[in-house]
Amino acid sequence: MMRVYARRVSDPTVLNETLQAYRTCEFATLTKSGSPVAWPTSGLVRPDGTILLTTSLGYPQKAFNVRRDGRVALLFSNPTASGLPQPEQILVRGEAICPDEVHVRPDGDLAALWELLLERQPHSQSYLDWPMNLMTDFYYMRLKITVTPTEIVERPLPVRSGASLADSGLLGAEVLDTFDSVVLTAVDEAGAPVLLRTTVTATPAGYRVEVPAGVPVAAGPAGLLVHRHDDKLWNLYNASVRGELVADGDGWVLMPDRLVEPGARHRGGARDQIRILRETKAATKRYLERRQLARPAVPWAEYRAIRSRVRARG
Repeated sequence: MMRVYARRVSDPTVLNETLQAYRTCEFATLTKSGSPVAWPTSGLVRPDGTILLTTSLGYPQKAFNVRRDGRVALLFSNPTASGLPQPEQILVRGEAICPDEVHVRPDGDLAALWELLLERQPHSQSYLDWPMNLMTDFYYMRLKITVTPTEIVERPLPVRSGASLADSGLLGAEVLDTFDSVVLTAVDEAGAPVLLRTTVTATPAGYRVEVPAGVPVAAGPAGLLVHRHDDKLWNLYNASVRGELVADGDGWVLMPDRLVEPGARHRGGARDQIRILRETKAATKRYLERRQLARPAVPWAEYRAIRSRVRARG
């Protein structure tokens, strides 16, 4: 039977341990036009139930969106490496803040978050060594996003229908078909973001999206997010098919108009990685210059001390 918590959270700490077991979550914000966008991220669940997320200056759009409209949603729905015996999808909706302050020191909650990331993603430990750190210093220039939950909803994970999308001819079908499920990124009637891990099938008009009763989606701009990572939080890939979510007599259909792949592209190669590095370094430079900020020096020794603690634990 579906377990549902659709209420104002009086004790947001009740699922802390479970939420932190997930290596990633899907994080949705609203663009300037009110369209919902979501991408995978990793965060730290604080003892008081608030959730700390960060974004580097190379990817500041999440911060810009939060500063404009603090309504956000997080979905914990990819159980890879979580160790959970009966994982479910857990939707957290709430309010977020993101002060315009650049953090480079791994102290306080950031120290705990960096330690968690270096432990769960051992490959990233190499970013701290010369000469790699000459190219990746922007990665350690972070903006802090704090999410205060107002609602938590727990639902079962979906089971793939078995129907193939590959021969449908729909935009993005060759990408979506390699995943057992997708994350619907939509809004409710009030325009706040909603996330749901679900399944889709192909129709002539677009992707038929399975939406259980009680999920408060509304017609409008929407997307289908897919992403993966391995047990070491590596071999990352993500993509989003975006379009318009419309209702018909049989439910909901996502009519696609764009495929977005910001990371390593489907069947991509080394050139994509070089392109991404250049783009993120340029975005970092713009962020600092527009605020007349000097490029901060990263305290590498402090990060390496955290890495040493992680390695000492084996």
